Amino acid sequence: MFRRRRLGMVAVALAAAGIVALPTAATAAPAWGTASGPRPLVAGPGPAWSWGYNGLGQLGNGTTTNSAVPVRVSGLTGLTQVVGIAAGRYAGYAVRRDGTAWSWGYNAYGQLGDGTITNSRVPVRVRGLTRVVALAGGSANGYALRGDGTVWSWGYNNYGQLGNGTTTNSRVPVRVVGLTRVIAIASGGTTAYALREDGTVWSWGYNDEGQLGNGTTANSPLPVRIIGLSGVRAIAGGQETGYALRGDGTVWAWGDNDEGQLGNGTTVSSTVPVVIRNLSEVTAIAASSEGASGYALRGDGTAWAWGLNNTGQLGNGTDDTSLVPVPVNGTTGLVGVTAISAGSFSGYALRRDGTVWAWGSNFFGQLGKGLTTPPYSLLPVQVSGIAGAEAVAGGGFSGYTLVNTLDR
Repeated sequence: MFRRRRLGMVAVALAAAGIVALPTAATAAPAWGTASGPRPLVAGPGPAWSWGYNGLGQLGNGTTTNSAVPVRVSGLTGLTQVVGIAAGRYAGYAVRRDGTAWSWGYNAYGQLGDGTITNSRVPVRVRGLTRVVALAGGSANGYALRGDGTVWSWGYNNYGQLGNGTTTNSRVPVRVVGLTRVIAIASGGTTAYALREDGTVWSWGYNDEGQLGNGTTANSPLPVRIIGLSGVRAIAGGQETGYALRGDGTVWAWGDNDEGQLGNGTTVSSTVPVVIRNLSEVTAIAASSEGASGYALRGDGTAWAWGLNNTGQLGNGTDDTSLVPVPVNGTTGLVGVTAISAGSFSGYALRRDGTVWAWGSNFFGQLGKGLTTPPYSLLPVQVSGIAGAEAVAGGGFSGYTLVNTLDR
């Protein structure tokens, strides 16, 4: 049921009503870093805030009421001292300073990892995980990177996206087979990615468009190495498309390309990585789900985007799809960006001054500007009421940020 394809406004409305379920993507969560292990999370500690669609409790504030302004993720279960956030299709995830993982929202396939299939409007603890340093969310899956460099997964597993050699769902975390010394993780819909400390990238799960990057279109319930990539320092997962940032500042992509999301000037899909055109000195990458768009942050603090743009998710003042990267603009230009993320049809940016900006679809208030009208924005707008932000994440139709309590 998490198959794919471009979504019109009707499908979006159906998803909001819970009639259909749509995939999402998550960018690689920052991990701990020494020469021989994951990099430490640097955000926080502080509370998490959320906004946008909340029909399944994914805002984590104890209600199912949408919010066009940020609301605090509930502290009813002790969710304080948060140092990292991530988002799945209809679920939110957080890492606490003590290394525990927490989740909230939709749970029909066990994607909350608490041993049940009961939705939760407030955070619940993911069972059996300690020393967690990073999280990622997929369509109906959660992923965790532990301090020992192992990867764990839970939730839906119809295409082998749990990476444990089976296609059996799991309501609690299971270990991804054969992966060690991992330093970053990412998920795109029903495909997952891991970056090892040797600079290689591995993938598992769904592969109908070549998003595993191993030269085939065969699904894999076990990790396989992506062809031709070395010296990688960051990864991201989009809808049936994967992305990698190499140490030389170039960005590479593979998989589906029918909306130009490979950024190489064509609409030809690729089962192996191809370089994205006109991008250099890139320091971070992100990708959206259904929106089929990619994002990059350059060392000069500018954000760039490419691919589908039907609701303004490229943030360049138009709704024209672009086969190559274009700059994300504001009234005076979006500058001083330190982090980027994406939801289904929206982009998010964290600026050096601690403000969060958003653009694209706003049907459920996911731009966080206090209104759901107009239903989209072609240029970045400031998320209301947020200061001192240190991290940002995009879910399906919801946004999340982590705020330093000293700055709020």
